[in-house]
Amino acid sequence: MYLSTEKKAEIFAKHGEVATNTGSAEGQVALFTYRIAHLTEHLKKNRKDFSTQLALQKLVGKRRGILAYLHKKDINRYRAIIKALSLRDIIKSV
Repeated sequence: MYLSTEKKAEIFAKHGEVATNTGSAEGQVALFTYRIAHLTEHLKKNRKDFSTQLALQKLVGKRRGILAYLHKKDINRYRAIIKALSLRDIIKSV
């Protein structure tokens, strides 16, 4: 499998507070970003894999929801994770 337990722990340690805190919003966004990048590469090779395309769309929606939560609760944490992962600012401030 492309995502081992050690790789997950490394992602959570880098972007969360500690490797065992898998519930932190930053850690989840980082994990979703890693998985999205992997599925995107797969879809570049296999254009007609529609089940993977659906899974990718669901992951993007989950990541967007967590980012919206972070934007609403703590704008500084939101800006930090956006900068760390080089993501676009998708939440429009009103």
